[in-house]
Amino acid sequence: MMDPVKAILVFVATLFFVLSPLMSGGFSGFEPGQFPIPQENPPVQPAGYAFGIWGLIYVWLMISAGVGLFLRAKDETWEPARLPLILSLGPGAAWIGVASISPLWASVLLWLMLAMAIWALARTPFTDRWTLQAPVAVYAGWLTAASWVAVGLLGGGYGLFFGPVVWALIALAGALVTGALVLLALDRAPEYGGALIWALVGVIVANATTTPIIAFAAIAGAVLIGLLTVRAAT
Repeated sequence: MMDPVKAILVFVATLFFVLSPLMSGGFSGFEPGQFPIPQENPPVQPAGYAFGIWGLIYVWLMISAGVGLFLRAKDETWEPARLPLILSLGPGAAWIGVASISPLWASVLLWLMLAMAIWALARTPFTDRWTLQAPVAVYAGWLTAASWVAVGLLGGGYGLFFGPVVWALIALAGALVTGALVLLALDRAPEYGGALIWALVGVIVANATTTPIIAFAAIAGAVLIGLLTVRAAT
């Protein structure tokens, strides 16, 4: 039988992660003035409603942590995913606080959270899909989008070589390549693709009337990820 310490740590890390918006006053996006070139309505960012997915992520991860602690604490099939989950959710509890101070360091932290989340997803078992694999997949899928959005914001906000529109296209391409690689490598976890599609639809909505080239690129990306998601589901 496995030692339950990691199950306890996952529960504690998840609890602090879920409570972090309440403890830090919440996060409604980077302020335009946090960048040398203020980012007013950047094309890389999904429409505001899309961030509502965090409610689902918080609730589902908390349920997963509860099941993991109270019903699967010594289950060997849950054990491999626990360390990377701790390494993603633990630092993630501080993310809002970091984001209020520095978009750059918040972006670095996002990429750490993403790497650990994908590692955790790859180590989830085929059993208990709805209480472990699925919530981790949604979390990792949204982090994939968020991490590349951060790249686009930094590129545009610091005026690195290109303007915000080109950086939005670069970020979309990066998110699509990352998402495709994850879905092809795992060949399961369609919830990962679903969360990424949700973000892409948010980008479409945000740019439909203002920056059509970004909207069309996001549509093409949503179709691609949709096909791979169907493949993973079947």
